Amino acid sequence: MNEVTGLRERKKQRTREALSSTAIELFLERGFDRVSVADVAAAVEVSKPTLFRYFPAKEDLALHRIADHQGEAARVVRARAEGQSPLAALRAHFHARLDAHDPITGLNDDARIRAFNDMLYTTPSLLARLVRYTGRDEEELTDALHESADDGAAAARFTAGLAAAQVITLHRRLAEGNWRRITDGRTAEQALPEAHAAADLGYDLLDGGLAAHYG
Repeated sequence: MNEVTGLRERKKQRTREALSSTAIELFLERGFDRVSVADVAAAVEVSKPTLFRYFPAKEDLALHRIADHQGEAARVVRARAEGQSPLAALRAHFHARLDAHDPITGLNDDARIRAFNDMLYTTPSLLARLVRYTGRDEEELTDALHESADDGAAAARFTAGLAAAQVITLHRRLAEGNWRRITDGRTAEQALPEAHAAADLGYDLLDGGLAAHYG
């Protein structure tokens, strides 16, 4: 990458971040449905066509933060310790993210993060768009699980796809459950033991059906 290309890419990244950050500020201040794409473009002083080059849909402006975590489950599987099973690595990683109060787990009581999660989990169009993001996660995790299997046949990939769908769905359900614990008035620390217990229950259920392949 030459210097001119590097400067251009950094400028694009700054514009992308400015659009997303400004949009989230406006969404949280006014409400997602009360802010238009034109409002965001005007606030950043770009045209609507320019905004759409960075974000194909209004919902993507809000979900840009979540996009940073895309492919994380697949990376965990590929980077697992020698001798560690994919499910064990994913379980351990999720527990570690809970301890860190990672916003992606829903277990975070910071006022701004809670406001963002409130918006996410109460806005139907954002939840619908989130399914597309998790769909990409499923695809990447399917690849990683398929690579980890001894059998490279089509049947093994089908199994990997089923497993990936269950893991990603579990993470989404756990995050929503943690958000509800926070909205019920508990702090992240108060809700942490129950969040760990729910994660273990979920992974125990997955182990019951998937341990023969990925346990």
